[in-house]
Amino acid sequence: MGFSRNSVAVVVLLSALVFSAVDASGEGLRRVGLKKKSVTLQGLRAARTRLIDRGMRLGSGNGEEDDVPLKNYMDAQYYGEIGVGSPPQTFTVVFDTGSSNLWVPSSKCHFSLACYFHHKYKSSKSSTYKEDGTGFAIRYGTGSMEGFLSQDDVTIGDVTVSGQVFAEATKEPGLVFVVAKFDGILGLGFKEISVNRVTPVWYNMLDQGLVKEPVFSFWLNRDATDQEHGGELVFGGVDPKHFEGEHTYAPVTRKGYWQFDMGDVLIGGRSSGFCKGGCSAIADSGTSLLAGPSGIVAEINLAIGASGVISNECKMIVQEYGDQIIELLLAQMDPIKVCSQIGLCQFGSTEQSEPDIASVLDKDASVTSGKSDPVCTVCEMTVVWAENQLRENHTREQIDAYLNQVCERLPSPNGESLVNCNSLESMPNIAFTISGKEFVLTPQDYVLKIGEGAEAQCVSGFLGLDVPPPAGPLWILGDIFMGAYHSVFDYGNAKVGFAKVA
Repeated sequence: MGFSRNSVAVVVLLSALVFSAVDASGEGLRRVGLKKKSVTLQGLRAARTRLIDRGMRLGSGNGEEDDVPLKNYMDAQYYGEIGVGSPPQTFTVVFDTGSSNLWVPSSKCHFSLACYFHHKYKSSKSSTYKEDGTGFAIRYGTGSMEGFLSQDDVTIGDVTVSGQVFAEATKEPGLVFVVAKFDGILGLGFKEISVNRVTPVWYNMLDQGLVKEPVFSFWLNRDATDQEHGGELVFGGVDPKHFEGEHTYAPVTRKGYWQFDMGDVLIGGRSSGFCKGGCSAIADSGTSLLAGPSGIVAEINLAIGASGVISNECKMIVQEYGDQIIELLLAQMDPIKVCSQIGLCQFGSTEQSEPDIASVLDKDASVTSGKSDPVCTVCEMTVVWAENQLRENHTREQIDAYLNQVCERLPSPNGESLVNCNSLESMPNIAFTISGKEFVLTPQDYVLKIGEGAEAQCVSGFLGLDVPPPAGPLWILGDIFMGAYHSVFDYGNAKVGFAKVA
């Protein structure tokens, strides 16, 4: 079953309504209100492409943000208005924890069609503008977003950041930006991934004493019936009305993106096996989906009845090496050595990443060749699947049948995995272990519904993404996760916190 060309958009994309107010308790929180808009199927596919691109950059050890594929911001979920200049010129921007620059279209953009459909910054209209002129470019696909740096005041509600360096875009190739609902992007990541090492808006907000605490937080409203309140981004702290109980925090392990260590992933309360030794994760407000190791995603899709693309390579490995894998596991061989023993992997490909905080630009973030081999990856998936089945005392025939079933559920990197919209109640919960606590997602959380009535289709929100060590195994937790859990980005203490939304 495929998607109809006229599929109605998922009601998750948010648009611009910004206001700022001093909290009633006197805490001085700065607020950005968000409203809901719909996202097209094109946006969901863009989310997959963007996640794959991000995973490839992390896996190659290249954290430079000038490699960000900006065309894939089409899946952007939450955005709001800011002002640039004096008096403020209004722009709608994506608030993205996965990037660190601010850019908006320039009045000097004359030859890109996208600029004619969006607000453009006019430096001549601002009394606080200062010329910079340094060239600026962010590469993507076959072209780039190009422009130059300028300096001016940036207003978020009633908060004004003085002398902010930002990029004026003079070239936005292709038709991608023509239909985008936003004008530009405001990055909330670390300076380590800022193009040209420009100081991010958030850093200047702190340096100028505009917020009380070095913390910002997201509440993303997933209630599709509430069209007026899409969510809220709070600078300077948290609003207790948006969450229940206490936040569970995990320290940032790699500065650049908001990356932290994560433990096991549970499917219906049972270990999936792939992250029992630990995985990395990134909290990413710039995407709607959840991306993780293909082996786990395949098991999840099998458990929820999602129909993916059959992997002939996976079935070939099960057919040719399945019995040998089971024999080695029964002989108590260390599971991480099984695939190297049968010649499908180079031993040592599963080494873990360093535990301490490190920059995404560290030179030692190299990729080991064995793990990047897709045959090796499939073999290691098969070992974990077989190990889980042996633990439950299943027969060889049962294990062989299960392995072939899971192979059929391996997700297509650029495709969709469909589920039955009428089967949500029977689908299992999926839980992520963070700092020893399980964060549960229900089917209503992780299934995206497109359209209404008889034409409605439901899509698994999980994407298979294999990032090799030392950066991986990696999960990218987008708005599906952040919508279920209020998210705190504590810059001062270099940690990320989550609590159930109120």
